[in-house]
Amino acid sequence: MTGSRQGRGAGRGQDIGIDLGTANTLVYVRGKGIVLNEPSVIAVDRRTGEVLSVGAEAKRTLGRTPEDVVASRPLQDGVIADFEGTRHLLRHLMAKATGATGRWFRAKPRVVVCVPSGITGVERRAVIEAVSSAGARSVHLIKEPMAAAIGAGLPVQEPTGSMVVDIGGGTTEVAVVSMGGMVAAGSLRVAGDRLDEVIAKQVKKDHGLLIGERTAEEIKLAIGAAESEAAGAVEMEVRGRDAVLGLPRTAVVTAAQVLAAVEEPVGEIVAEVKRTLDRCPPELAGDVMGQGIVLTGGGALLRGLDRRIARETGLPVRVAESPLDCVVVGSGKCVEEIEELRRTFSVSA
Repeated sequence: MTGSRQGRGAGRGQDIGIDLGTANTLVYVRGKGIVLNEPSVIAVDRRTGEVLSVGAEAKRTLGRTPEDVVASRPLQDGVIADFEGTRHLLRHLMAKATGATGRWFRAKPRVVVCVPSGITGVERRAVIEAVSSAGARSVHLIKEPMAAAIGAGLPVQEPTGSMVVDIGGGTTEVAVVSMGGMVAAGSLRVAGDRLDEVIAKQVKKDHGLLIGERTAEEIKLAIGAAESEAAGAVEMEVRGRDAVLGLPRTAVVTAAQVLAAVEEPVGEIVAEVKRTLDRCPPELAGDVMGQGIVLTGGGALLRGLDRRIARETGLPVRVAESPLDCVVVGSGKCVEEIEELRRTFSVSA
């Protein structure tokens, strides 16, 4: 590849890293850094199949589309649920990120894509095919916890154990990494989207009010917490539709109600952290005890989650600097140093 004119040419400068997330897709362009952060949403005309909008524009239409238009997320639980939708999403975002729509196919990039560690062979092939058909010259997959660890600045190439917990929209990825590989890992399809789901159910149960996923996310961000000490006595007024009368109305949701709603999924996340620690070799467990656990992803921002994990594991826990960007920054470092970090890839095609 490096011996061809294409490998040496201008296209190489457009090599990109992608954090293909259930909630948001972030794109890193070689030499430029993070250039794009858009919701993983597309709006499609039901009758013609035409893609009407992508990303932030499409997300604004969630729950507000007429019958002949459907706005949806083509990725669910961190993997592709709608192949064509994902391909359209990738093609749009890759072209927008590089600003190369007019000369896209004359300078195809190498692409590093982050995927859940628990991805199946079928799901892996679907990602490779979707990225390739969107315009990539070659595709390299890296598991999300490894990318998160690299992006968080952990010494992944060193013979020492580092533990990362990446809580995204669709999956929670837990791993102990050492010498460029994952020694112990766990992947749980419980993360930010599940938190939004249980919050919406709790609001319906407590107030008889139906709310959408956007409102549930707003509640989570405003008053959500993983422990009672962090929850406090705050509350929030929300708008929705009466479950019985079908009329619009408001209700006041308290932090205690949100805490009760998220208790089960948060407990599952903590349990996965413990299981991964239990699978960790004793020598590396000692390293983790000294260095602590690093939280990345949007879920890391849930108030009190770091303290709860620390309390239940007995280990120091910290939230990474810029946790939302760690995975895409990790993929970007792989793009910038593709030969040096090649051993961290799980698949190349």
